[in-house]
Amino acid sequence: MSLYFREVGSGQPVIILHGLFGSSDNWLTIARQLATDYRLVLPDQRNHGRSFKSETFDYQSMSRDLLDFIEENSIDHPVIIGHSMGGKVAMNFAVNYPSMLSKLVVVDIGPKAYPVHHQQILSGLNHLDLTRIKSRKEADDLLSDYVEEAGVRQFLLKNLDRDEDGAFTWKLNLPVITREIENVGEALSVEKTFSKPALFVKGERSEYIVDDDSQRITQIFPDNRIVSVSRAGHWVHAENPSEFLSVIKAFLME
Repeated sequence: MSLYFREVGSGQPVIILHGLFGSSDNWLTIARQLATDYRLVLPDQRNHGRSFKSETFDYQSMSRDLLDFIEENSIDHPVIIGHSMGGKVAMNFAVNYPSMLSKLVVVDIGPKAYPVHHQQILSGLNHLDLTRIKSRKEADDLLSDYVEEAGVRQFLLKNLDRDEDGAFTWKLNLPVITREIENVGEALSVEKTFSKPALFVKGERSEYIVDDDSQRITQIFPDNRIVSVSRAGHWVHAENPSEFLSVIKAFLME
């Protein structure tokens, strides 16, 4: 099945892959800032946004989705940018299909395994009874019992949609994501390398990439560079977009 996607700009193709609980919509602001010089293609990954729902949710499947997407849309040697879960998809894709892309950008995630740490969010989302909720404000109030940060709640509740009868429904495949959440944290398991340029962008305030990770990153991505964006946590592109864009533009122009 085909992935839903958004597209802006023209020129060298750049694919941006969103993270867990996200969608292509989260990256439109960044994409529009690059669209004067590049063709930005933003797919919704399986079980997210407007793309198809599947009982299978793992990096092998999502990497294959990306391969099919590139071939179906005749995208020639794109730069691939992936954030968080999208970065894991991008890394898996790069080592398995290195001839299909020109450069790799991984945003605030490494190839190592991460412990599952989304239980509170998943508990909150699963406790929202969409048959009873009448407004987004009500959903936000209920979710605040589980997720303290207003900005995170706003991000999560972008996944709410209305069906043809006006009732709330989830865009994302919440039952499958909940069931398969351990797959999201798994390490890059294949013993392959990607020798083309790879940029790792981390948030200064984030602990997803630490100094000790550089050795493993270099083993898999020998032509790598790790850049820290100041005053930013895990959502680097949203917390310091100007510096993030400066780093990305410099890498794209090389």
